[in-house]
Amino acid sequence: MATGSSQAPAQTESAPSSAQTQKERLFPWVKPYYSDPLTLTSGKGVWVKDDTGREYLDFFAGILTTSVGHCNEAVIARVEDQMRRLGHTSALYITENQLEVAETLISLAPDGLTRAAFTNSGTEANETAIMAAQLFTGRSEVVALRYAYSGRSILATNLSAHAGWRPLPTSVAGICHARSPYVYRSPLGPDATEEDQVNFFIDDLVETIETTTSGRPAALIVEPIQGVGGFVVPPPGYLNRAAEVIRSYGGLFVCDEVQTAFGRTGERWFACEHDSVDPDIMVMAKGIANGFPVGAVLARAEIADAWTANSISTYGGNPISMAAASATLDVMQAEDTPGRSSVRGAQVRRAFLTLADKHEWIGDVRGKGLMQAMEIVTDRRTREPDPGRALAVLEAARAAGVLVGVGGLHGHVVRVGPSMLVTEDETAEALSRLEHACEIAASQD
Repeated sequence: MATGSSQAPAQTESAPSSAQTQKERLFPWVKPYYSDPLTLTSGKGVWVKDDTGREYLDFFAGILTTSVGHCNEAVIARVEDQMRRLGHTSALYITENQLEVAETLISLAPDGLTRAAFTNSGTEANETAIMAAQLFTGRSEVVALRYAYSGRSILATNLSAHAGWRPLPTSVAGICHARSPYVYRSPLGPDATEEDQVNFFIDDLVETIETTTSGRPAALIVEPIQGVGGFVVPPPGYLNRAAEVIRSYGGLFVCDEVQTAFGRTGERWFACEHDSVDPDIMVMAKGIANGFPVGAVLARAEIADAWTANSISTYGGNPISMAAASATLDVMQAEDTPGRSSVRGAQVRRAFLTLADKHEWIGDVRGKGLMQAMEIVTDRRTREPDPGRALAVLEAARAAGVLVGVGGLHGHVVRVGPSMLVTEDETAEALSRLEHACEIAASQD
């Protein structure tokens, strides 16, 4: 007796790829890197694996967020312990972790910042900072900088100054944008002194306040190094002068340290400290909890006290996220992330300058600490952005087994910002792979 069927076996459809499912199920503004998007499945330290088992050196750290490395054991242990004891309370109850993180942040922060508030993201933290400034001053107008990026809410996208990151026309009144202290693209040219550059950008800030506001702004919000803008580093003295200017008009200086905090820029815990400026309000997120969703705002006591209306963040200060933040901050202090970033950042900077000597299309090398970038141009004389070449470097780097980022107004700046615990050997290996990627990108002429 025949046991098999006379019919042909049914055809089975292959399962959709992760990239196909992403495209079909998620909002289209979620745009992964690469022509063939990369699916990551695991990581340890500065190494990650994709769904084929291939390993990569992660030199972008989830946008400068896995600050002490993927799956850091100290962070895992604290989070696991917290999850077994208490997972959620809302902000209606006091938790020890939240108080511990607040005390640590205040102890590390510039003088005068003695009150903390916790949110889930940098976007929410920026919203909180701006509202606090408006409540304290009784004013509504805010000055931001061109090339700035503040997040994805209505207010944050209006504060941002990148057309590609503003999905709606201007919809929040009272926001204006002064020139970014972008020395490489300054109209003064490459021969101007740093003092001349500072004076030029400060003069523009004053003119912006006096011509596009009522002259009574609530705040100036500044990234001490502009992240999405392409790691734009202001000339020495700019931040201090900018703080003096906004205060002279009765406004507050809000420092957005979402990408730059916790030693990322080397030598100092916060990037604003390189310019010896004490903010009135400071915003943090990303690396604060090694990938857990935490945003934080620090402010002077009188500014915090001006917020008398009710408010709440259901998940802000969540016990689990606070455990991750507390553990991350402990690791940062034990490992001296400002010192480590300074040394490893110098290693990256030397390699980038060597690459610029070899490739005419690397127009500028800039950054501080472990926040370094190469601006890619078609011609060093005209400085015309070359996003196509930057994408070629991005793709070639992936093929070489190292993950980097892109940024800048035109997507023409190659950025790196690995875990601050990256070793000398790991840095050397990543730079070797990136050098090979640049050779591949150069050969595509």
